[in-house]
Amino acid sequence: MNILVIGAGYVGLTMAVCFSELGHSVICIDKQKNKINALLKGKLTIFEKNLDKLLIKNLKSKRLEFDISMKNVVNADVVMISVGTPFDDSLNRYEQNAIYCVAKNITKFINKYTIIVIKSTVEVGTCDRVEQIIKEANPKADFDVVSIPEFLREGSAVYDFFNPDRIIVGTESQHAKDVIKKLYKPFKKKKFVFTSRCSSELIKCASNSFLAMKIHFINEMADFCEKVGGNVYDVAHGMGLDKRIGVEFLKTGPGYGGGCFPKDTKALASLGKRVGANFNLIEAVICGNENRIKSFATKTLSFVENIKNAKIAFLGLAFKSGTDDCRFSPAIDIVLHLINKGTKVCVYDPAATKNARSVLKTKVSYAKNEYEAAKDADIMVFATEWKQFRSLDWAKLSKIVNSKIIFDMRNIVDRQEALKYGFECYKTGC
Repeated sequence: MNILVIGAGYVGLTMAVCFSELGHSVICIDKQKNKINALLKGKLTIFEKNLDKLLIKNLKSKRLEFDISMKNVVNADVVMISVGTPFDDSLNRYEQNAIYCVAKNITKFINKYTIIVIKSTVEVGTCDRVEQIIKEANPKADFDVVSIPEFLREGSAVYDFFNPDRIIVGTESQHAKDVIKKLYKPFKKKKFVFTSRCSSELIKCASNSFLAMKIHFINEMADFCEKVGGNVYDVAHGMGLDKRIGVEFLKTGPGYGGGCFPKDTKALASLGKRVGANFNLIEAVICGNENRIKSFATKTLSFVENIKNAKIAFLGLAFKSGTDDCRFSPAIDIVLHLINKGTKVCVYDPAATKNARSVLKTKVSYAKNEYEAAKDADIMVFATEWKQFRSLDWAKLSKIVNSKIIFDMRNIVDRQEALKYGFECYKTGC
């Protein structure tokens, strides 16, 4: 099939590459010429495990192309819209102008039956609005608008694409259903969940909001464990063995972040208020997550409050490991709190330093590795769970730090190993 993907961000680019790997002919377009030129040369514009090899492979096979022109709609059987829908705090809802702009721009190029798939996370009723825009501009257009929310996790997006838990399809058109089944032919039929567009639009937002609640719950449990002497590792393990709960998203940390959880919780809570169905739990999670970030910053400062001109080695800036995404990263927010207090901070992240610079600018110093960051540091803070932070040379670190204090926000440091070299290691919930 001929597929056109509009938007070469985390979701759009991953989908384009992976659909071409399935044998489809895919063109991915984006308005950023520099990004398209880099991709045409086989250079990834995001950090995503295993995506680079598939990109180069499918470029060589000619199944994958990149362009900037909407004219490519002409030959497409399926057009997938995957543009950004950030949360607008002033409007208290998703900013969806990009979606509607795309709808207007593709209308004149629809010359045969075409399925318009909304992949972006959107508010309820967005598919209806897109359909209306196209019909008004081109009454003779033969098309269906379908909602197929994407559930790719940054850091494991390629694996998730080829191993989906479910494929949600929001449409009541039998023709569209048949085409979508063909599009996803390699996947088992039991993976499909066909529903209305309204329900499909809600499923993505509801799923992310529920997972955010799960994260915040275990974070609050970690705080409780510290007060009463419990161990959040054991509590989370014991809870996770219950099949009704599961082990995922029960790892404590400085709070949730990224491009989905923060905006989706806010969007759902806002939508609830507008229709008179309040989400009290979600509102509590939003507030609690914001407070947790502030409390972790305060706790970090407490370790060095009596040290003059203290230096903090801050390790990890991405909102989680496996990605270079710093959007709404708790780590970034904590660093901002620290520097606002006049504290000297040296940061390091294996993948996210470039993106972090756009926010932190020259307010911090940047290290080339964890050891350079730790030199003369009065405290080492671990804020992202990168694997390389789990196997550090503690003998080397013990010789270059100023004070042997560790604040392990992600519980990844081998405390017993660190203790051998005289470090004090403070963890979360244990």
